[in-house]
Amino acid sequence: MREEEKKPTSTIRRILKQRWALSAIYIASAAIILAAAFLLQNSFDDSAKDGKEESAETGKNYGEPSVEVNSNLETIKMPVADADKSVIKKQFYDVNADEKAQEEALVFYNNRYEQNKGIDIAMEDGKSFDVKASLSGNVTKVQDDALLGNLVEVEHEDGVVTRYQSVKDIKVAVGDKVKQGQAIATAGKSQINEEAGVHVHFEIRKDNIALNPLDFVDKQASAIQSATETEGSELEDSTNKEETPAVEESETGTEEAPAVDETDESTDLESGTDEEGSVPGEDTTEESDSLKDSLNQSN
Repeated sequence: MREEEKKPTSTIRRILKQRWALSAIYIASAAIILAAAFLLQNSFDDSAKDGKEESAETGKNYGEPSVEVNSNLETIKMPVADADKSVIKKQFYDVNADEKAQEEALVFYNNRYEQNKGIDIAMEDGKSFDVKASLSGNVTKVQDDALLGNLVEVEHEDGVVTRYQSVKDIKVAVGDKVKQGQAIATAGKSQINEEAGVHVHFEIRKDNIALNPLDFVDKQASAIQSATETEGSELEDSTNKEETPAVEESETGTEEAPAVDETDESTDLESGTDEEGSVPGEDTTEESDSLKDSLNQSN
């Protein structure tokens, strides 16, 4: 039995004593390691391909709506490259401003005064300049107009539109997507406001209602939506407050003042007073007492 148990061990030792044994073991081990590494690499490549395909499907058409999605988070900028060197030739006509400011915001043309629906911007040196997109958006109108000095209109989210008038050398067309700060035209002149010289007439509109651009410069575009919602709620509150007294009067429909007068008159009648405030009963009693005194004295 002992000899049989020693036979396998002695066989392994005999093989290991051969010169080629160790080399064969090394080669076999290396082959196993390389095969394992190859299998792992293939598995990693497959997972990476799946991830790339999935991300590619998820990111399809991502570049197209990115302008619109991010435009509401952009900060509104002046439509010029260097705002510090610009001047405002004509302010926005504000219905809440004082009389002098309103007069200065009127545009006189053809013997008529028109309210300025935007701001007219020029450079201090009076030279021409590139007109930049104030916000990212889609170009919806490009119009040649000698009176206004040509027009470019860019649409944004939530019914917000920016207008650029009195421009020339227009660089965009209807349907183009523009990014904030992109040059869309060059400042020019207009017949309706010749005294402004070379300038750009810049407007911000919400649901086709002109707003003062200076109220929103350096603010996010979402501030336009918030401001218009706040103004709408304040207008509703003021309207409700004005209507409330009329509703109460119609519900009550009576005045309490006459009731007070009637009570006073009934009280005067019950006390038996005359117009001078004298009481007849008291006068009768005094006369009877004086008569009794005279009779006693005569007795």
